[in-house]
Amino acid sequence: MPNYIETAAVIQSELDTAATAASATGWMEANAGRVKYNGGKEIKIPKITTDAMADYDRNNGFVEGGVTLSYETREMTQDRGRGFTLDPMDVDESNYAAEISAVMGEFQRDHVIPEIDAYRISSIATDVIGAKAAGMVKYNYTPGDEGTDALKKIKEGITAVRESGYSGNLTIQIESRMLMELELILANRVRYVDIIKNGVTTKVPAIDECPLIPTTSDRMVTAITTYDGTTEGQKKGGWKKAEDALSINFIIIPTTAPLAVSKLDNFRIFDPQTYQKAHAWHADYRRYHDLWVADNKLKLIYLSIKDKEPTSSTE
Repeated sequence: MPNYIETAAVIQSELDTAATAASATGWMEANAGRVKYNGGKEIKIPKITTDAMADYDRNNGFVEGGVTLSYETREMTQDRGRGFTLDPMDVDESNYAAEISAVMGEFQRDHVIPEIDAYRISSIATDVIGAKAAGMVKYNYTPGDEGTDALKKIKEGITAVRESGYSGNLTIQIESRMLMELELILANRVRYVDIIKNGVTTKVPAIDECPLIPTTSDRMVTAITTYDGTTEGQKKGGWKKAEDALSINFIIIPTTAPLAVSKLDNFRIFDPQTYQKAHAWHADYRRYHDLWVADNKLKLIYLSIKDKEPTSSTE
């Protein structure tokens, strides 16, 4: 008899790897490498503190320092999922794992990854706008408009981040049409760099050694609305751009600033003899995810918005 628990664990691992690799914001998960997760919505984020520098003594050597490792518990606010039922006539029992994996992979590519990307980008944008750091949010620029220069806009953003005191690595989340304008300006002079997401290396264009991560316009928004899957008008599930959301051209982010976590929790497979609601194969997909940016890092993030500044907000 097949071991469905072991099969589910293998599929779960494959889906998690694929989710990070295919996500436009998958690079943000690298900052969560030492996060502890044991199932459910809670994660534990490590915090390390050490004593400061001391004088070296030629006779006695080093002054012994103290190290404290503690964990801060956070809850992921996004608890999303779906259950899928497959008729036995459509699933070959000898190859059920591949067929269920294919269905879950399609669901993840078409619905899960875009929603996670949009959530992360909108969360960062909302927090940056709310931080009101001088000169770090610019409105009313449409790529390709007459008299505008997409390269200059990017350079101005990088300069603003550097002038804010940050000299480390930057990553640029960029809307696809904005990237196209850059490529037209640079013609054959576009440079490429490697980025690694969950062990998968991908080449992306770069400006001033800052990777440009192409992102579709539907995900580059300042707010989204998610559907609960049960309310009338929301039964299809998923998400959409919020009514009052603005469209984003690009976000310049210190690479270490966002801490993103995404976990597929306890993926389960039930065979037709076990599933109670119908004589059918059934698979449960439940994913927790969230993103955090420390308050002191928000002032280092630069945001370019296509729309005019709302009259109720200030830059």
